[in-house]
Amino acid sequence: MSPAPVPSVGTRIRQARLERGLSLRALAREVGVSASLVSQIETGKSQPSVSTLYGITTALGISVESLFEVRETAAAASPAQVVHALAAFAADPGRRIGPLVTPGEREVLELDSGVVWERLGHVPGADVDFLLVTYRPGGSSSTSGGLMRHAGTEYGCLTSGELVLTLGFDEHVLRPGDAVSFECTIPHRYRNDGEEPAVGVWFVSGQSVQ
Repeated sequence: MSPAPVPSVGTRIRQARLERGLSLRALAREVGVSASLVSQIETGKSQPSVSTLYGITTALGISVESLFEVRETAAAASPAQVVHALAAFAADPGRRIGPLVTPGEREVLELDSGVVWERLGHVPGADVDFLLVTYRPGGSSSTSGGLMRHAGTEYGCLTSGELVLTLGFDEHVLRPGDAVSFECTIPHRYRNDGEEPAVGVWFVSGQSVQ
């Protein structure tokens, strides 16, 4: 028995768009990107940046959580267990994750421009994205260099590397141990100008749409 396929990020975005009766051009207009880029994301030829991802999920009224992929590292699990886990995830992205999540069990979302989100857990009914975030050298939350805004409140603590946060008109350099918290409606952007990955634990509350 082989694992049940989990829809890709692009496939899930396309499904949500069609369910809402939106054309590629209509979604692109709402997000502020080209229809060509949306098409490339849906077909898996391109990955969205953090800012584009938030724009798409906001326009479609879906949660960021619903786009996560399951990392295929469950080597110790039986085929039947893998099938059950993948099927459950595809059917219910709001399920309980935890109470213990090992590194090999994390669900991973690879974004454009060297950004990786790993989901650390979830309690149904809690409107929180709990993430391990990695910005690879040169990585940025916006490929265009623009600032992003979205619903919610953001809390983060950097554990290694160095990260530059542009928040409104101010720029802050985060080093290991530094923490940030702010309303996500304030225009912001992260970038890694260093030569090593910047890694931290992030919470975004009040963002997900169930």
